[in-house]
Amino acid sequence: MGHNCEAKLTYRRGAFVRIPSQSFLMGSTEFYPEEGPVVERKVSTFQVATRPVTNSDFLQFVESTGYVTTAEQPFDLGVGSNTGGSLCFRPSTEPVDLSDWTNWWEWTPGANWRQPLGAGSEIGGIMDHPVVHVSHIDALAFCDWSGTRLMTEVEWECAARGGLEGKRFAWGDEYLVDGELMANSWQGRFPYLNYGAKGYMGTSPVGTFPPNGFGLYDMTGNVWEWTSSQWKGSHESHCDCSPKLEDDLQEMWVVKGGSHLCAPEYCIRYRPAARSSQETASSTSHIGFRVAKN
Repeated sequence: MGHNCEAKLTYRRGAFVRIPSQSFLMGSTEFYPEEGPVVERKVSTFQVATRPVTNSDFLQFVESTGYVTTAEQPFDLGVGSNTGGSLCFRPSTEPVDLSDWTNWWEWTPGANWRQPLGAGSEIGGIMDHPVVHVSHIDALAFCDWSGTRLMTEVEWECAARGGLEGKRFAWGDEYLVDGELMANSWQGRFPYLNYGAKGYMGTSPVGTFPPNGFGLYDMTGNVWEWTSSQWKGSHESHCDCSPKLEDDLQEMWVVKGGSHLCAPEYCIRYRPAARSSQETASSTSHIGFRVAKN
């Protein structure tokens, strides 16, 4: 796919923030083992979008190229069916075993970025929400079209910290600031009771919560974000990879930032140091991405 002049219009006029070359302390030993050890890393100057890619952005991409996402393509479930679909969060009706993710995740035929809750759902009223149900393959295709790229894990954590060294959250060490939520995360008891963050039970419009010190919105909470870094079990060794559209479907990539489903009793990952892994073709109702450029 070639770059498109129309695509570049999407991210003009203050849509990117320049992150200057710097060293910072990456990781944490306070929460989950895969976040350690704390190491010093350096990034070169780069630019990052102030917000995740939205449904509106992704629609422009699809209308320009005719692109079909991974979730929209037939997928053999091995049970006599062959249909497109994706994983959707389904709240339980009561407390459940938190060690079994199948208690709240469900393969949903017809679920994709256009139908985020499954067949028959729409994005008409949430065009300013982050796009979801996008695989690593889909994110790279959008980047190729728009003349951008995904951040490496190191770049992502540097950007998310917003200049704060060694803090738990993107805004400091305390979960609330003056009694106010600073990120879209689960409010209540996971996975059966959610009061909603600022009234939003799922994703929220980008920019609903305050930006970090670099002026970046939704770096933690709302949706997980794909990076260009292959998954490693710790920070002791890392590589800044150059992914291609032909990624091995079994390859594992780092996602960062947590989502609206993160809750203290299960997943306190709405933090810059938090990290998880996903396969190349994975898509869910809480994974999106943002773009960067040199």
